[in-house]
Amino acid sequence: MALPVRSSAQAPSSRLQEIIAESERIEELSDSEGEYEDMGTATMEEQANIAYLESVKMPIRDGLETATSRLQDETLDVVLPFLEGNPHDFPLNVYGLPKLQRKSHIAMLEMALGDYPAPFAMMDASRPWIIYWGLQGLSALGHDVSKYQKQTAHTFSLAQHPEGGYGGGYGQLPHLACTYATVLSLAMAGGEETYESIDRKAMWHYLGRMKQTDGGFTMVAGGEEDIRGAFCAVVILSLLNIPLDLPPDAPARANGLTTFVDNLGDWVSKCQSWDGGISAAPGNEAHGAYAFCGLGCLSIIGPPKETLNKYLNVPLLIHWLSSRQASPEGGYNGRTNKLVDGCYSHWVGGCWSLVEAATTPGLWNRTALARYILSAAQDKKGGLRDKPGKHSDAYHTCYNLAGLSHAQHKYVYDEEVNKGLGSGNLGAPYHWKTEGEFEQDDVWGEEDVVRGVHPVFIIPYRAVYECRRYFEEKESF
Repeated sequence: MALPVRSSAQAPSSRLQEIIAESERIEELSDSEGEYEDMGTATMEEQANIAYLESVKMPIRDGLETATSRLQDETLDVVLPFLEGNPHDFPLNVYGLPKLQRKSHIAMLEMALGDYPAPFAMMDASRPWIIYWGLQGLSALGHDVSKYQKQTAHTFSLAQHPEGGYGGGYGQLPHLACTYATVLSLAMAGGEETYESIDRKAMWHYLGRMKQTDGGFTMVAGGEEDIRGAFCAVVILSLLNIPLDLPPDAPARANGLTTFVDNLGDWVSKCQSWDGGISAAPGNEAHGAYAFCGLGCLSIIGPPKETLNKYLNVPLLIHWLSSRQASPEGGYNGRTNKLVDGCYSHWVGGCWSLVEAATTPGLWNRTALARYILSAAQDKKGGLRDKPGKHSDAYHTCYNLAGLSHAQHKYVYDEEVNKGLGSGNLGAPYHWKTEGEFEQDDVWGEEDVVRGVHPVFIIPYRAVYECRRYFEEKESF
């Protein structure tokens, strides 16, 4: 029998032809045009990949053509060659998939933590995020980030606002997203000098100004109230062991609230949309990143089995999360009728450990996600990306690696773990552990395994526990 012939992205495989449009690829996905070539006869590994894709493709296709369906077909046109074959000619692991290109990803992230040319001035307010993505990405790859300790502490000492919280850089107003990324980065940097650089009392007052009467938090004073604020606030309160009592000058006190968690669970509950997902604010469209923020928030204010089942329709949520996994790509999209994107490897893939802690394990397809990350998300120049045709960046590198970690490791909530830690305010997230690697139908070799991350904070376990322990041992601000 003649072997099948591998085809290029411009002439997509006939094996999946029925789900690929004949129209030209859109400009958004074609900035690497000419990257792929006809790769000739299929190898044994490629034949195995093709057979797998045949087994997971949608059995029924709606014949109605829309702008959305055409865009999806054009995306598949670009992605499928990477799922079927190995256009970048990476070394393959024992399962016939590209190995994790650890060295090139480390080099890319180290460059991301360096100096930037003048055109990047527009990114200045995102400085805390770039540092977080870089440090966490390197940590996931097993790279020692201790050399960045002094540099990290110094950078954020300049970004700390006198009235509490952190801005994007020196002289900028505080913002909860920047403050969240800063606290995670400082926790990863670690050390007494780093911890002591945080003005926790000013932070207490700052967070008090963000607390709203309905239970949620605004991102900035007088700004938007959404679920990012709720998640960012409780992460900061928990890691820094800040008192739960609202400060005397908190505006919410005038309306009867006394603690940071008053009405919070009920407010998150209202963010669950009619289809089961979680939105930025009540009445909005569900989104993958907001789902993680909502689940993370509830997993900090109490044990997931208690809080998720109390405040959410969990079966409906599971249905919505499952629907975000694209077929045959295996990666996730962030909203209904949207395209697969590597960042949702974490934002949606990271939801599963929290949901499983509230229900039962084995709810999601880990191996399909790992296939997408290893095959389609790795950039030949280093770093990981949204999808083929897009450039790698620190953001997608960090969250693809977090998604790979979620797929590879079994994260378990166990109240017997760290019994002496987290006994006070918002102590629930200190009882997680890694219970070995997932080994059923895995598609990664030993050299492809990344480090585990704390499933709520998305930084190394050690950084989480050392930070919380340090601030628990302090008697006061």
